[in-house]
Amino acid sequence: MSEAAERDGWLGGPPPADPLPRLEAWLAEAAVAGTIANPDAMALATAGRDGRPSVRIVLCRGIDLEGGFLVFYTHRSSAKGRALAERPLAAAVFHWDAFGRQARVEGPVRASPDAESDAYFAARPRESQIAAWASVQGEPVASRAALLARYAAEAIRFGGLRDPNAPPIPRPAHWGGYRLFAERVELWASRPARLHDRVVWERALTPDGDGFRGGGWQARRLQP
Repeated sequence: MSEAAERDGWLGGPPPADPLPRLEAWLAEAAVAGTIANPDAMALATAGRDGRPSVRIVLCRGIDLEGGFLVFYTHRSSAKGRALAERPLAAAVFHWDAFGRQARVEGPVRASPDAESDAYFAARPRESQIAAWASVQGEPVASRAALLARYAAEAIRFGGLRDPNAPPIPRPAHWGGYRLFAERVELWASRPARLHDRVVWERALTPDGDGFRGGGWQARRLQP
């Protein structure tokens, strides 16, 4: 049995009352292992008004245990941003193959507060900040040369890449964070003979200001 499987022995017994601390621990273990290039990568699925599903990889930039949500950032004018504006629901999947683990999170999505998005944007590398201004994510571009020219123009507009005296770059209005509120969480751990451990937690969410307040979790074991 692998070390990860031994650590996941709890899945064979009564599940914890709240799955999010366990998900946070799995994410932390994947990060410190040093064997996974992007341990915080998650596949994010959305569907707009037409109901057509779309999925792509984004980076989970934190789990708020008290608020009960995951955070990610993107261009709000992108296809995913438009879909979330039309139908603010999403499903996310983490897959850490090296650990034999998978985690799924589903629930409603709300935009992060501006102050939170501003703070995260300010902490990004200057190159990434300029790219957020230069790229209209998902829209056609004539050529890569045209994209690089846009980037160069934005770099000049904001005082260059290396000038220590250049003013801070503000966050563009089309870029910001989202909060995926956990309404359903499933944790999966591989086991021999494909008799994997699967536990799902579900809870009711009540609108609360700009987000949601979660009720108590109900856990069920699922067949693999």
